[in-house]
Amino acid sequence: MKRQLLYILLFLNFNVLFFNTVSAQTVTPKIDSLRIGVAGTTPFVFMETGNPAPQGISVNIWNEIASDLNWNYQYKSYKTVNLALDALKKGDLDLVVGPVTINAQRSDSFKFSQPFYQSSLAIAYKQGEFSIWNVVKLLFSFKLLIAIGIFLVILAIVGTLLWLAERKASPDQFPAEPAKGIGTGMWLAIVTMSTTGYGDKAPVTLMGRIIAGTWMIVSIISATSMIAGIASVLTFSNFQSVDIKNIEQLNGKKVATISGSPSISFLKEYNIRIKPVENLDQAIKMLNNKQVDAIVYDRPQLMYYINNHKDEDLEISKAEYYQQGYGFAFPKESNLIFNVNRTLLELAEAQEISKITKEYLGNEH
Repeated sequence: MKRQLLYILLFLNFNVLFFNTVSAQTVTPKIDSLRIGVAGTTPFVFMETGNPAPQGISVNIWNEIASDLNWNYQYKSYKTVNLALDALKKGDLDLVVGPVTINAQRSDSFKFSQPFYQSSLAIAYKQGEFSIWNVVKLLFSFKLLIAIGIFLVILAIVGTLLWLAERKASPDQFPAEPAKGIGTGMWLAIVTMSTTGYGDKAPVTLMGRIIAGTWMIVSIISATSMIAGIASVLTFSNFQSVDIKNIEQLNGKKVATISGSPSISFLKEYNIRIKPVENLDQAIKMLNNKQVDAIVYDRPQLMYYINNHKDEDLEISKAEYYQQGYGFAFPKESNLIFNVNRTLLELAEAQEISKITKEYLGNEH
């Protein structure tokens, strides 16, 4: 009898524990007023003139969640997401709303809702314009000057060989004085290379003709290659290099990105020269002033800016890197996440999240 009574008591205790566990997960907590940190960049978080309440994709999605759960809350704005997360870690906030990137490093300190937006890193750059000055700069570039210098040395060598072969047999054409004789030889080498053939100078010795004939063949090949190379450099540099298609093209270039963002570690992986800035507006200003060659940052923020500033001739690459989700951040001990995630799923199924995103990013989101 005692043993049966013991079993009954154990069974009842187990059911009470199970019920309490399930209730803790499924019953909406009673909230007096949540302390919510708001941080991020347009279009996920921003302030409108004359409106004290924050706006944006993240804020609007949270407003829908809180409305469905009948939660009260107060917003507190922070300059950056990292500052808001620091306040969350200290216990000053109940959650952070914004384009908070979910990654392994942050998961050591915080809990996250499921992603409400899938983002990635992209490259923004200034669409180049053709100008005569760009061509002039290329004509006097270091590499081109080196090539011209090598060409002149070769001409001097060929001219010297022609002078040595012809000076005794044809002193009228190739004077004995080295400066004049080699100069005449270089002139003959240039005429031979250009296939102009003025006829004012011509080798008369067998050795001179062998040198001239050999130079003729070599120079035709060399001249064709040189002209093609110069043409391709001019064309590529003025039209193609401005079209940045992938991260490899940024090697050796200066790239702006936001301090503390995941793009910092991404750029370090490629050993790219980083110019950290406080916000996207500062990065755009540096790009327009040609202080940097490109910006690497979250695709939706770049896309939103470019779509609303078409007069600035900015482009965004099609390549996407570092796929990442945006979510809401909570303290490790928070019991709000279950209800937030469930409501997020309901909003997604009802296409509400898609509607909010489309309002700011159009069909490209």
